[in-house]
Amino acid sequence: MKEELYQQLYKDLAALLDGETDSVARMAETSALIYERMKFFWVGFYRVGAAVSEAGAGSAAAGCATELVLGPFQGPFACLRIAYGRGVCGTAWKEARTVVVPDVEAFPGHIACSSLSKSEIVVPVYRDGAIVAVLDIDSTAPDTFDGTDAVWLEKICSLV
Repeated sequence: MKEELYQQLYKDLAALLDGETDSVARMAETSALIYERMKFFWVGFYRVGAAVSEAGAGSAAAGCATELVLGPFQGPFACLRIAYGRGVCGTAWKEARTVVVPDVEAFPGHIACSSLSKSEIVVPVYRDGAIVAVLDIDSTAPDTFDGTDAVWLEKICSLV
C-alpha cells in the first residue's frame, strides 16, 4: 500500500513540477502534495543558509553555511533555524544521508518543535552535487518511517 501511494505521488509530483524552475515553488508544491496525500503531521524543507563571511562561526570554515533556514512547509509552526549538525535535520545535512528516527525522544540532541512529533525522517536535497536543503517529515506515531519511505522520498527529492 505504501509503495503504491509513493509511486502515484512521485508520478503526480513530476507532472506538477514539469517546467517549473523556481526552487521555492518546487519545495512548496512538494511539501503540500506529500502532506495532503500521506497525512503526516509536518512536512517541509529547511534550506541551507547563506555562507558565513569569516572563519570562526560555528564549526564551518569561512565561505560555508552554518545553519539551515526554514523553507516552504505544511503543518504547525516550526523552528526557524537549525545549526549544522544539530538535531535530525542538522545531522542529515552534516552526514549527507537520509536519517530515519523511529523515536525522536531517543535521538541525541533532538530539537522538539512540537511535543506531538514522535518519529521523523530527514532527506538531503542535492543540486549539482551539493546539499541545498533537507526535506523534514514528522509523524505523531512512533516508528512511522522505514526503508520504503527513505527510498521514495530520496526519489522525490531528486525532483525538487
